[in-house]
Amino acid sequence: MLLERITRNWFLIGIVVVIASAKLYPALGRKGGPLKPEITVKYIAVFLIFFNSGLSLKAEELASAVKQVKLHAFIQFFTLGFIPCFVFLLLKILALAEINEWLLKGLQVVGCMPPPVSSAVIITKSIGGNEAAAIFNSALGSFLGITVTPLLLLLFIGVSTALPFLNIFLTLFSTVVLPIILGQIARRFVKEWLDRTKPPFGTFGSCYLLLIIYTTFCDTFSNTAMDMDRYSLVSTAIVVVLLQIIFITSVFLLTTRFLAFPRSDTIAAMFCATHKSLTLGIPMLKVIYHGTDYLSMLCVPLLIYHPTQIVLGGLLVPSAKAWLQKGKIAASKSNEKITDRA
Repeated sequence: MLLERITRNWFLIGIVVVIASAKLYPALGRKGGPLKPEITVKYIAVFLIFFNSGLSLKAEELASAVKQVKLHAFIQFFTLGFIPCFVFLLLKILALAEINEWLLKGLQVVGCMPPPVSSAVIITKSIGGNEAAAIFNSALGSFLGITVTPLLLLLFIGVSTALPFLNIFLTLFSTVVLPIILGQIARRFVKEWLDRTKPPFGTFGSCYLLLIIYTTFCDTFSNTAMDMDRYSLVSTAIVVVLLQIIFITSVFLLTTRFLAFPRSDTIAAMFCATHKSLTLGIPMLKVIYHGTDYLSMLCVPLLIYHPTQIVLGGLLVPSAKAWLQKGKIAASKSNEKITDRA
């Protein structure tokens, strides 16, 4: 049982391990250290993450969900429009609570992130919601995030490095957009092999991501001037949990009370519109805020948000599944009555 839990949650455990390792010996992975993260991470690991995404993305699976424009518009507006603005206004209040300034900016970073490619789809599928819509919106959100997220970050936080605005987007294109395109092109030539062997793309991507997290925190712990007090960390974690509860509840109420979505669509919206991508987020931050001393502190809220959204999603699976099933039973009885009358 214990081994099974460790296997299932190996990535979350990996995050703890690499951060602890960075704390113990930060010289190994810091900038200029033996691992040379300014090359191995900034260019190679980030490129591989997005090439991996392009290679694994099954564009043909999205065709069946394209016509649900109302659902897609709601999800994308909520995650890339409402959430960043809501967090921005909330931070005006939280600024009075003496929480570390860079952790607060990290909360804004979370708000600007696109939905993840995997977690929202997995939870939607496990509940029995509209999986096709979840796949479509996760993919669409990821592609929109390539351009929208950097713009949102620059709008709400600004550029904290000497890197010119144009260079940021050229770098993003070469390390994010280009590898996704190359991955999709490569997929056409090896599609049959991929369908037959089913390589563990998620595992590969997670390993690359752990390397990025490790080197980022090596830089952090090498900086003796870094101030990350316990009060700020605990306060940030509490805010992250409360934000997710507020967002999930808001999506549920909006889609059921006002938009009257089918229950399966509501399930997809609850997770696609509120989950945020760690896989896209960390590499983007590495590019946009490369060189800033507080990069890792900007990453901390996202590192907290990621496992929290998975845990909360998991906790909601039984009740959400029961609610969905209840709707199916009610619809079935309603159809039976109509048939009897006919």
